[in-house]
Amino acid sequence: MNIIEKFNINQLKEVAESVAIAEELVCNFYKMSANQWKKLKYDVKTLEDLLEHEIVYGPFAQIIRYHKQILNSNIRSFLYYYNICLQDHSILAVLRRYKELDLFSFLLYVSIHELVHIVRFNKFLRGFDASEKERFKEEAIVHKRTCQIIKKSNIKGMDTVLYYYREWAIEGESFDCLML
Repeated sequence: MNIIEKFNINQLKEVAESVAIAEELVCNFYKMSANQWKKLKYDVKTLEDLLEHEIVYGPFAQIIRYHKQILNSNIRSFLYYYNICLQDHSILAVLRRYKELDLFSFLLYVSIHELVHIVRFNKFLRGFDASEKERFKEEAIVHKRTCQIIKKSNIKGMDTVLYYYREWAIEGESFDCLML
């Protein structure tokens, strides 16, 4: 088994801080109440806590959906919950390659992006099990929403992250969220 680079204790603190800020920004963007937000069932995990099948190479994060069957009389239903699986090794590799990116800003972008997916799944704006073509289109939409959220936040360092993600503009549209 290969040794995969994991976040250190200081980096894990930045993960926690970026996720907390991302939750607040996404909740505000979608105008969700605290109760509505609490109904979103998800957990954010780093490499230390990922199961083998939750580790991927390349993406900075992935969302895995799990379900629990609920038995109520004759009705069979499922409770869905999501793991946002941060890929420490992929994030750290891109930060080594692009020295102008900083960990906190990059983690904030990734966290907002994944939380937007969770909100869209829960609002049925996108199905979890979509075709590859639909997933690609969804990624562009989620990048645009993430960009809109970040643009309103005016957080230092985000212009560099947005420039890094400029290739995700929806075909035919300008990526007008660059803050440069």
